[in-house]
Amino acid sequence: MSYQSNQYNQGVPPPPQTQAPYGYSPQQGYGHAPPSGPPPGANPQLWAWFKAVDTDGSGQLTVDELQRALINGDWSPFNIETVRTMVNMFDTDNSGTINFNEFSGLWNYIEEWKKCFQTFDRDGSGSVDRNEMSQALRAFGFNVSDKFVHSLIQKFDRYGTNQQSRGNGNVTFDNFVQACVTVKTLTDSFRGFDSDQDGWIQINYEQFLDLVVRQRA
Repeated sequence: MSYQSNQYNQGVPPPPQTQAPYGYSPQQGYGHAPPSGPPPGANPQLWAWFKAVDTDGSGQLTVDELQRALINGDWSPFNIETVRTMVNMFDTDNSGTINFNEFSGLWNYIEEWKKCFQTFDRDGSGSVDRNEMSQALRAFGFNVSDKFVHSLIQKFDRYGTNQQSRGNGNVTFDNFVQACVTVKTLTDSFRGFDSDQDGWIQINYEQFLDLVVRQRA
């Protein structure tokens, strides 16, 4: 597997204010009476969604609270590992939870990935198949083989997670994000060892262990 230097586009518009966005479950009700208004400069609709998810009124969202509010296009809940990855990425104070400002950044991130996902979900099925996943990875600059894409699909197909089920050969939105973030993170780690940028590295046993442990942190 080789890589190129393409990065994900970071420019995204604010979340829509007229309807609940893709990824938010409208079934989540308020767990308590919301305050009179959002913080100065905050998106009022995004603040309302945050308060709806914050069922204990703590001002912080746990992984479980956030997962209960995030849905895929087929109404299935987000993979808990994807939610945990997102919380870890935006938990700037290392509290294990996210406050409203951190949630705002996370929501923009989800919106960015939503647009990306819809670009490659050409048939509008709510999931990507092997060909669509391959196109996505190559568009991101990851020059991977069909064999690797097949393995990635098997890993992240939510319906093929055990030996008794072969799954559908498709990846839903949440697992698409998880798969792409995983490939990018591993590629960045690989690049750190590939000093001459030739797509080959040599590492010792302890370096390998360190690399794996850091990915699981």
